Amino acid sequence: MSHNHHHHHHGHDEEHAEAHNHVHDHDDDIVPALQNLLYEQIDFSKVQTLNEDESNTGRKILQKTWTQRMDNDPELRSFADEQLLMIVPFTGQVRLHSILIRTSPTPSSPKTLKVFLNDSDLDFSTASEKPPTQTLSISQTSEIQEIPVKRAYFNTTRSLALFFEDNWGNGDEDETRISYLGFKGDFMKLSKEPISFLYEAAANPSDHKTIVGTREGVGRSVQ
Repeated sequence: MSHNHHHHHHGHDEEHAEAHNHVHDHDDDIVPALQNLLYEQIDFSKVQTLNEDESNTGRKILQKTWTQRMDNDPELRSFADEQLLMIVPFTGQVRLHSILIRTSPTPSSPKTLKVFLNDSDLDFSTASEKPPTQTLSISQTSEIQEIPVKRAYFNTTRSLALFFEDNWGNGDEDETRISYLGFKGDFMKLSKEPISFLYEAAANPSDHKTIVGTREGVGRSVQ
């Protein structure tokens, strides 16, 4: 009986620890968001924004931290018409998962985002004619939108060109506004393995898909 009691107590400790971790991981919604946030990997000094109303506001909305994501200012606004083009370089190679954006429930919210991979010389005329790597749709909302990309297309991302082609004004609104922009993904230092568990998975081909897909399964599969 004492063994059973001890075993039950041990299990209770594990449950308690797991519950504690669960609460901690979701504390203020910050920890899970920061796990894959590529904030520190953006090369801010080389960010370019074409047709911005005020110089460097494109860079400034990228420089907002996760805790500043709901701040309305600074805000990127287009100048001559509704289109915006941002070139966002990274300090290394990135496997992009999703784009985070905050706009507004107004006609000045961007509607169509065309994303071009590793095309740092793009201009408006080229962006209008060239097929994008992927086209994404943006909703009219003041909430943070996380828009997933097709990861297979963005496994070797060194820079992104973001072409905000139009807005929800359908031609009647010349100003497009964006207040927050961020990216999620995996950062790969070019000289090293991106994440240690991917390297370990290679020794176990049958489990490779499971291990890469879910971090939770790593411990059980690799042991």
